[in-house]
Amino acid sequence: MTSASVLFDAPGRRGRLRNNLLTVASAVVLLAITVWAVLKLAEKGQLDARVWEPFLTAEVWQGYLIPGLIGTIRAAVLGAVFALLFGAVFGIARLSDHRWIRMPAGAIVELFRAIPLLLLIFFLWFLAPSVFGSGDYALFAIVLALTLYNGSVLAEVVRAGILAIPKGQSEAGYAIGLRKGGVMRLILLPQAITAMMPAVVSQLVVLLKDTALGYFIVYVDLLNMGFKTLPSAYPGTKLSAAVVIGIIYIAMAMALSAFATWLERRSRRSRKTAARPVAIATVDGGGAGGA
Repeated sequence: MTSASVLFDAPGRRGRLRNNLLTVASAVVLLAITVWAVLKLAEKGQLDARVWEPFLTAEVWQGYLIPGLIGTIRAAVLGAVFALLFGAVFGIARLSDHRWIRMPAGAIVELFRAIPLLLLIFFLWFLAPSVFGSGDYALFAIVLALTLYNGSVLAEVVRAGILAIPKGQSEAGYAIGLRKGGVMRLILLPQAITAMMPAVVSQLVVLLKDTALGYFIVYVDLLNMGFKTLPSAYPGTKLSAAVVIGIIYIAMAMALSAFATWLERRSRRSRKTAARPVAIATVDGGGAGGA
């Protein structure tokens, strides 16, 4: 028998046989479901060449998918830049020695982390015309909502990254005569950036996917152009459009995720920081410590 795991005992001969039978049975069931789904799609004509041919033409890509992709990237880039600035400012503010700075910053971060992102988008979209006058505020609403929500999460990442630095690092800075600003700028932040970078990039992956919520306020993004506008011009392509759009989103998310994984491995190998990499789950679970 193989050595026992710390979580469960290694199965014996009967256990392995049972597990193998369950694996085969599950594979057969999944295969049957897949065959049934394919047959149903073929019955509805969703596997016909005419449904997929539009996505092989330059007209569809130039007129619908690429403009939508540009809209998605524009919202994601703007949201990411402002969310990073928001997170840096409020994350450091939550560590302030001054109560009148620390408490309001904590309240703002907790408030925008608690509000559902879609509700925040709707609120900003309906509020903007009342404040600024009539106009198209779809991009404004989606970018500001992404900034407030993801920036609040990133603020906790920044706070956790700084708190992850051993206290001896800051004490050494004070010992050589640095003030708190100098300790933060010269000692803590350079090390914290290395520790929190994987979590930051992971949250940016979430931000990228959240841009799809612009669909509900008719923002010109990949989902709106590909899943709503394109099927109107090419009837019967809604399912195929959803598949193509899904593949594009998956490709973008996987690229960012691969970058985050590379950063995590690099930060673990790096000797430039004494802190361990910060995880989003740790931040959300309150394990970073109090303000």
